[in-house]
Amino acid sequence: MIVAYGFANLLQSVAAARTTVHHTFDPGLLLRLASHRTYLVGFACQVTGFVLAFLARRDLPLFLVQASVAAGLGVTAVLGVVVLKWRLPMAEVALLALLFVGITGLVLAARPAPSKQLGPAGIVALLIVLGLIAVLGVFAVRLHGSPGSVALGSLAGLAFAAAAVAARPLASAPSAEAILRDPLLYLLVAHSVVGQLLLGLAMQRGSTTAAVAAMDAAGAVPAAVVGLLLLNDKIWPGREWLAGLGFLATLVAVIGLTRYAAPQHHHAVADRRELSGVGIPVQAPPQPTRRTVQASTGLRRPTTRS
Repeated sequence: MIVAYGFANLLQSVAAARTTVHHTFDPGLLLRLASHRTYLVGFACQVTGFVLAFLARRDLPLFLVQASVAAGLGVTAVLGVVVLKWRLPMAEVALLALLFVGITGLVLAARPAPSKQLGPAGIVALLIVLGLIAVLGVFAVRLHGSPGSVALGSLAGLAFAAAAVAARPLASAPSAEAILRDPLLYLLVAHSVVGQLLLGLAMQRGSTTAAVAAMDAAGAVPAAVVGLLLLNDKIWPGREWLAGLGFLATLVAVIGLTRYAAPQHHHAVADRRELSGVGIPVQAPPQPTRRTVQASTGLRRPTTRS
C-alpha cells in the first residue's frame, strides 16, 4: 500500500502539472486529467493502494493504516529525487526519517481487532461532512500558490479520512452483497471522489510534497480519534505510550513537511521529454553551447596564425 500510494502521488502530480490550472471547484478536472496516460497509471496505483488499505482496515486500527498512507510521501520524495531531479533540503530529509520512525512505533503498538458498526447517526454525520468539505473546497480553490496547495490538500485529507471511517466497518461485511446494500459504500465512493478532485487541484498549485503532507496531516487525527472512540480500534496493553509517541512523531513529520517542502516547478517539468510506457517527464537535454553548435554544423570560428 505504501509503495502504491508513493507512485500514485508522483504520477498524478505530473499529470496535474500538465493540465491547465483550475480556479473553480470543477469536477471536469478529473476528466481532463484522465486524458493523460500518466494520470491513468497513477490512478491505477492509487486504486491498488486503496484496495490494500481497505483490506487492512478489516482488522487494523485506523491510526495505523492512515499513518501508513502518509509513508507513501517518503516514496514520492525518493522517486522525485531519482526521476525528476527534485532537491530535498536536509530538514525535509530529517522529517522523512522521523516519519518512518513514527510509523514503526505505531506498527508495534497497534492491536488487530474487528470494527464496530456505525449506526444511522454515523451515516448522517458522514453525509454532513461531505457537504461541508465540498462547500469549503469552493472557497479554497480560489487560493493560489502554497497556501492553496496546503488548504486544498488539507480538505482532501479530511475527505479521505471520512472515506477511511466508512471503510473500516464496511470491510467487515460478511459478503459482497452486504457491501453493495450498505450506504457506507456510496459514502466511501463520494468522499473518495471529492478527495481525489481536491488533491488534483492542490497538486496544480505548488509542491507535491506539501500537498500530500497537508492531506496526511489533516486526515490522520480525525480518523484516529473516530477509530479509537467508535470503531473498536485497539492498542496492545502497556504500549499506549508507544502509540502516542509514534502518532505524535508522524504528525510532526507531516506537518513539518508542509513547512519545508519547496515547490518542484511542475509546469517546467511537464514540458520535458517523456519516458516510454508511463509518460514520466525526465531531465531535459542541456541547451547547446557555442562549441556543440560549431561541432554539429561544421562552422568554426576563424583563427589567425601567429
